[in-house]
Amino acid sequence: MKNIIFILVFLTSFITKGQILEPVKWTTSVTKISEVEFELIATAIIKSGWHLYSQNVPQDGPIPTKFAFEGNVNYLKKGNTVEDRGHTIQDPIFGMEITYFEKKAAFKQRIKVKGKAPFQVKGTVEFMVCDDSRCLPPTEVDLIFKVK
Repeated sequence: MKNIIFILVFLTSFITKGQILEPVKWTTSVTKISEVEFELIATAIIKSGWHLYSQNVPQDGPIPTKFAFEGNVNYLKKGNTVEDRGHTIQDPIFGMEITYFEKKAAFKQRIKVKGKAPFQVKGTVEFMVCDDSRCLPPTEVDLIFKVK
């Protein structure tokens, strides 16, 4: 009897794990602009049928995409994170004009480095995605950018 209960619990954990939706995968890269300036690039690969919201969403709308970068003595942040041009629509669910991304979106943050030694910039992105029938709760993902 104990073996049967163990097997049922074991199988249930696999079924539950298989139902976790992760429609967005994030990658990072770094582009050198000049000797002292770099661009941190966070790219979202979005599964078909899903959309990721812009950083600029009206109040009372969906959760906007938000980036946060840990402070570090090796660099200074220059300006705000810039995003690709998305699709802007009058959203029937939220009843407002909203910008979102399908398939792929790139977000870029410029930094000014203070030295020549390689270092990492750590950050997080919080975002929300929806398809035609549902929205997933906001998700936070850690990002690491390797500046060389």
